[in-house]
Amino acid sequence: MSSLVVQSGQRLRAGLVAEPAGFWALVVVVLYAAVAGGVWLGWWGGDWSALAGPGWAGPSADHWLGTNRLGQDILARALAATATAFEIGVLVALTTTAIGGLAGGLAGYSSPGWADEIVLWLMGTLDAIPFYLLVAALAFALHGHAWAMHLAMIATFWTTTARLVRAETQRIRRLPFIEAARVAGLRPRSIIVRHILPNTAHILLVQTTLVFIAAIKVEVVLSFLGIGTQDSISWGVMIAEGSQDILAGQYGNFVVASLFLFGLVMAFSLLADQLQDSLDPRTRDSRWQPHG
Repeated sequence: MSSLVVQSGQRLRAGLVAEPAGFWALVVVVLYAAVAGGVWLGWWGGDWSALAGPGWAGPSADHWLGTNRLGQDILARALAATATAFEIGVLVALTTTAIGGLAGGLAGYSSPGWADEIVLWLMGTLDAIPFYLLVAALAFALHGHAWAMHLAMIATFWTTTARLVRAETQRIRRLPFIEAARVAGLRPRSIIVRHILPNTAHILLVQTTLVFIAAIKVEVVLSFLGIGTQDSISWGVMIAEGSQDILAGQYGNFVVASLFLFGLVMAFSLLADQLQDSLDPRTRDSRWQPHG
């Protein structure tokens, strides 16, 4: 294990101890992840589409949070939607962070050069396209395929990470240990992967959490509009149903889905702030030592 990873872990533990809000946010995130894991393992939430009871039934021993207008268990649907949120959030966050990190590292290391110009042009072009218009276009091109939403988020969310990594790479590449790596005959690809990207880990980790949050919120909005999740349940679908139920004086769907969404987004936001404070060298008093 590299000294950078060890130092980052120590700073993060110290930050979580010093800031109880960050620690409890991590606990909440772990609980949500456990709920999603239970759904994937089939322990709960698997019967979210079953017509398990009468429509709009109140909370009871059989249905802890009641049922919707079709008689489907609201708690089972909320638990299954948690798994959907994690599936989308993790996939989009990890993919966009990897793409943005590699693209930003390549652009920053080669700046000024043709690779940097191509990456900058691509980022500018993607940022100029309205996101929801891109989603609609992909959904139409893919005939409503469930992956249209994922592809739209992955295609656009990597640009912010790439810009941050590019700026940090431009700073790092002037440090002595990068010059030493060049003198030693390492290829640019090896320098980027082995030396530059490890030293942007603080950016990549924080961006992963932020993209996770953004992906979940976008998925909820798109599902609410009917162009998001197609083959499973989502908090956005529940909120869309709940907006109609409110007219009939039924608030279960809307309130439960909103609270589940609020809890996860708030916890991840607090955790992202804690990661930023603990790992970003620009927000710490301690001196950052590069990984050579």
